Amino acid sequence: MRSIDLSSVSWRKSSYSNTDGGNCLEVSDDLLSTAAWRKSSYSNTDGGQCLEVSDSIPSLVPVRDSKDPSAGSLLFAADSWAAFLVGIKS
Repeated sequence: MRSIDLSSVSWRKSSYSNTDGGNCLEVSDDLLSTAAWRKSSYSNTDGGQCLEVSDSIPSLVPVRDSKDPSAGSLLFAADSWAAFLVGIKS
């Protein structure tokens, strides 16, 4: 498995995190800020509900909802995404 260098990524804590320095989840959208997104060639042209994927991040496949791209993305390992595609095509 490849590792991704996240040393230059800007992280932020949730606004729901408390101030006592406890265990909080930190998030970043730096990896996706320059991602080039594409829809499936099977998507229709009427602006319907589609998934968008990006090939911009080595070893990861970000996936988002085209009708609400600012709602966030799911990241899948590239080999897992490839296995998923094989599964749905068979």
